[in-house]
Amino acid sequence: MKPNPPVLLLGVFLALVTAGGALLLSNDRAPSAPAVPTAAAPVADKDFAVAAKAPASPAPAPAPAPTPRDERFVIKRILPITGPIRYGEWHWDAKGVPAGPLVVTVDLDARVLSVFQGGYEIGATAVLLGTSEKPTPLGVFPVKWKDKDHYSSTYDRAPMPFTMNLTDDGVAIHGTKVEKGYASHGCIGVPDPFAAKLFALAPVGTRVYITKGKTVGKGDSLVEG
Repeated sequence: MKPNPPVLLLGVFLALVTAGGALLLSNDRAPSAPAVPTAAAPVADKDFAVAAKAPASPAPAPAPAPTPRDERFVIKRILPITGPIRYGEWHWDAKGVPAGPLVVTVDLDARVLSVFQGGYEIGATAVLLGTSEKPTPLGVFPVKWKDKDHYSSTYDRAPMPFTMNLTDDGVAIHGTKVEKGYASHGCIGVPDPFAAKLFALAPVGTRVYITKGKTVGKGDSLVEG
């Protein structure tokens, strides 16, 4: 049997249609393109976050203003004494000096006691001091009590006129005969006439500065340093 040409053409046409449909179905079923991942939100750095939340350091406190000097204790006059003060020698001049707080200084090296009123030196004298075994102490001592006719309770009732006591163990300023070659048991011995003047002027509580080799002059403060 010969093939019928129209039938062959129809078969070819149907085959092509079927193949095209299969191709369309294949394309429809192809997997879709992968989704582009959404960028994740950035994670905050923990240490940075803590640092950012930390309170700012407080500003440094301003330096305190310097305390002004008390002019009542600034040296305004030194007695015009020529040369070193000899044993038994003393000077006193309070004429015209205004009222003011009293300060007593003792220099163990110079062996001199000075009296200042309101910053004006009104008295100065050579003194007897303690020995190496019983030294006169260094420091600042207020006059604790006074006794015009005192006698030592430790050293055979030795007279200590015009006593101005400084320490609990008996160190005091008092009158005595101030001569070269003599010493005290730690006390500060001054000539009796000088002791009488100081005793009459210095109230209980008067500060006594005992130093060793410290020098001061006009314009310096008696109570600083």
